[in-house]
Amino acid sequence: MPTTKNIHLKILFSILLLSAFFSCDFKKTEQTVTRKNPHEITFISLSHIGGTLGHYNIIKITEDSVFAEKGMTSNQTHKEWRSGITTDTWRKLISSVKIEDLNHIKSSPSQQSVDGIDETIQIRTPKKSHIYVNAFADTVHYKQLEQLKEQIDNILPKEYR
Repeated sequence: MPTTKNIHLKILFSILLLSAFFSCDFKKTEQTVTRKNPHEITFISLSHIGGTLGHYNIIKITEDSVFAEKGMTSNQTHKEWRSGITTDTWRKLISSVKIEDLNHIKSSPSQQSVDGIDETIQIRTPKKSHIYVNAFADTVHYKQLEQLKEQIDNILPKEYR
């Protein structure tokens, strides 16, 4: 019996030691890009998700690329498109967005609960991420986001607009 107790203790100790080892958080050494302006836009995302058929259209844009995907869960369709963009295109795209005014834009309740489609817009800077759901209801402050959407439509193929 004493050897059985020792084996159980060894197993228990090993399990505790391994779990402690794997739960340790090792800091990854990543090189971060130092930005000169903390209010500079680094990422834009526009999505339309919902409806009775599970429709989705997601667009993600960075300073050098654009990615779009769309589909419908009801019939399991999915399409993707990627492309690079120039610095001039990026500047033109973000020219209508005034970072200091983004805090004034108000989101509205989700419409997905009544089979509606939600529009979500995300604008990310190194300092903050601004996320808006159905902000089109805020007619006073939505104009710059509407202009941004028009600029996005100009760089996308027709099938992803």
